[in-house]
Amino acid sequence: MNLITHGKHMKAIILAGGKGTRLAEYTHKIPKPMVKIKNKPIIHHIIDLYALFGISEFIIATGYKSQLIKNYFSNTKISKKLSIKCVDTGLNTMTGGRILKLKKYTRNEPFFLTYGDGVGNINIKKLLTFHLKNKALLTVTAVRPPARFGYLKINELQRVQNFTEKKQTNEGWINGGFFVCDPNIFNFIDKSSTYFEREPMSNLSKKRKLFAFKHKGFWQCMDTIRD
Repeated sequence: MNLITHGKHMKAIILAGGKGTRLAEYTHKIPKPMVKIKNKPIIHHIIDLYALFGISEFIIATGYKSQLIKNYFSNTKISKKLSIKCVDTGLNTMTGGRILKLKKYTRNEPFFLTYGDGVGNINIKKLLTFHLKNKALLTVTAVRPPARFGYLKINELQRVQNFTEKKQTNEGWINGGFFVCDPNIFNFIDKSSTYFEREPMSNLSKKRKLFAFKHKGFWQCMDTIRD
């Protein structure tokens, strides 16, 4: 059943091109999104979450060991309702650059975006409804786990007032991925070396167009062996 009605044709972009250096024990052989949880790569679990809400078209931004990701989806039985396209966005391209290289695939329409190493029981329908209600250019899912990620300062209207990358803090909300993006975000990304989490998100917050969808349920990213 398609739970999303006003966004059922939206695509989901998954960033899966990084080298995953903090997981070197695994990632010297495979890209981080291919590390398995319960015999299934984490990226497959991410796709399963979006598919639960009726999202059927996925674009995976690959880079490091890109062929292994492409081979997996070519050789694994996936629902016929799902379209999964792997696009090699370069070995050393940064997150913003990877998004920019996929601009032509978004057809100037809003799209979902997340990282290939984080899972959660996010309600994708509520996330999209929140994004549309606030007329946001970018909505980020805000979560409350370990303190080593980008820190979000959120006001009473749930508008992001400030974004600081990886501030060491034991409180507040952090960047949990699971974004909804308006196509105008491409105007905030300059080049392949742009980190999406730096100037683009910071400038969007200054323009009061970055909103945070607070998720209090399960969320976990796979940043280290401990994770």
